[in-house]
Amino acid sequence: MSNSLTPSRDYDAVVIGAGFSGLALLHHLREIGLRTLVVDGEAGIGGTWWVNRYPGVRTDSEYSYYSFSFSKEVREEWTWTERYPSGGEVLDYLNFVADRLDLRKDIQLNTWVESAVYDDTANTWMVRFADGREITTKYLVSGMGVLSQAIYPDIAGLDTFAGEKYHSSHWPKDGVDLKGKRVGLIGLGASGIQIVPRIAPEVAEFFVFQRTPNYVVETSNEAVTADDMAYLREHYDEIYEKAANHPFGVAMEPAQYSALEVDDETRREIFESKWNQGGFHFANECFNDLASNHESSELASEFIRSKIREIVKDPATADLLSPKNYSFNGKRVPTGHGYYAAFNLDHVHLIDVAGTPISAITEKGVIVGDTEYEIDVLIFATGFDAMTGTLTNIDIVGRNGVTLRDKWVDEGLRSNLGISAHGFPNFFMSLGPQTPYSNLVVPIQLGAQWLQRALVWAAENGVERFEATPESESWWVEETERTGKATVMYSEGKKAKAWFLGDNVPGKPEEFQVYMGGGHVYQQYCRQAEADGYTSFLADKGALTH
Repeated sequence: MSNSLTPSRDYDAVVIGAGFSGLALLHHLREIGLRTLVVDGEAGIGGTWWVNRYPGVRTDSEYSYYSFSFSKEVREEWTWTERYPSGGEVLDYLNFVADRLDLRKDIQLNTWVESAVYDDTANTWMVRFADGREITTKYLVSGMGVLSQAIYPDIAGLDTFAGEKYHSSHWPKDGVDLKGKRVGLIGLGASGIQIVPRIAPEVAEFFVFQRTPNYVVETSNEAVTADDMAYLREHYDEIYEKAANHPFGVAMEPAQYSALEVDDETRREIFESKWNQGGFHFANECFNDLASNHESSELASEFIRSKIREIVKDPATADLLSPKNYSFNGKRVPTGHGYYAAFNLDHVHLIDVAGTPISAITEKGVIVGDTEYEIDVLIFATGFDAMTGTLTNIDIVGRNGVTLRDKWVDEGLRSNLGISAHGFPNFFMSLGPQTPYSNLVVPIQLGAQWLQRALVWAAENGVERFEATPESESWWVEETERTGKATVMYSEGKKAKAWFLGDNVPGKPEEFQVYMGGGHVYQQYCRQAEADGYTSFLADKGALTH
């Protein structure tokens, strides 16, 4: 593909974000001759793995499929050390990728994007940075991630607390000394669940404020041996292909039977076996309807509740930790590394704030009902404005001065396959809203490769503007809603506040933020769009010249 740079544009492509998405996009767009720049507001490469440095941060996918497959050099030379790599190890991996593929020369750090405005006449995006600089590009790509825009709870007195205060996504680079301190934690999603067992042994008193308990699938974290790495290198393509064809993007065997098709003893044995295997093996390899059938989901729920009762010594605490208002898979399933056992420590206190909410934060601590819990350090693990937060936090301005933010307010969340939005020509999203619920590295790589092929095709066919058609957006929102409503996540009268639906952000419309029909099905749709000559991405029909 010839370089399409013209004197009126600074770059062919600008990618926002230097995490997994940014690195994959930079590599694949450079491969086809596009002069590409990646910008990131942080001081280092890594995206969410640069930002999230809280105690206990690690992947919840196993090392063998939490990496790129496109570089044989990286595959052969990189060595993982843990079954579930720590955040620091993932960050090291991403820096290794950047160095081995010589990506740094096209990455600008400490560069915050304030706005990107499309010029329809010039077919150019003008990107403005916080320091006042501006650059122009033909293609604009978001690689900003799905879990990057942090949110804080709306609690009276939040700013009055006199002690140390941290958010899990803004953890100091040099760490925090928590030894011997009274610590409070608000937020028990995936981040909070990783924090609890990591800091519990070292603090003096630990107050864990729980609104909604989770079904945590506990696991173990063995060291990766030389034999493990040798096997991975020999079978890498096979393992990656297995993950790419799995609904959740993991190299696991899809379950074949319903939980209702076996007798009680067999079901218990299968649950027990996959629980012992750990992590997502329980969610993905037990039965094929734990996410779609309420009765099957409830059988898995009761099994996990039985495990909580086995692990947690105090019956009242075990009961509080056991979800009752929704069933397994009703929220995104988190993995645990000694989470439940941490509550057996005498100085760890689980505070129920569902029945009696936190009424205020004071100079000294947190008030729940008539009790003030005095603490030295307050940690917020209160999550993110997922999928859309990063995209609506800056002004992405398309045709007729309409921002992406306003489009989604006025029309509802709409896109074609989470890749492109009508009214925003030549703007693409890696892991945009309405992309699959998945081990994210898989759709990141496949998405970068899809975009590479699409832009080669556009150049070969004289197509100057890629833009989702209104019809494709209508179809995809219907498909996303249809598959979402077929899951236990969407259950009238018995539903958790899941970020998949935007329920964790006050005032955010309830819409499916992710595609629940399976990553393998999603990739089939992407391949079909390609086979159809990208007609669903050609709103400007006049651009096709042949």
